[in-house]
Amino acid sequence: MKYEVIIYWSEPDQAFIAEMPELPGCMADGPTKAEALAAADLVAQAWIETAREQGRLIPEPKGRLSFA
Repeated sequence: MKYEVIIYWSEPDQAFIAEMPELPGCMADGPTKAEALAAADLVAQAWIETAREQGRLIPEPKGRLSFA
């Protein structure tokens, strides 16, 4: 995926969270940064596949976001 991913530690979840801000609601978690990133890739693929099936707009990756 070419979308920006933000990874951070969540104390309440006791896991790393990986978010893709350009794909609304697209996030995953894992016990390590690498596992959170791998999970986010799978979730993003499913997000895009579902958006295609429903005829929704799929944003083009913009790379690094200025607010992130």
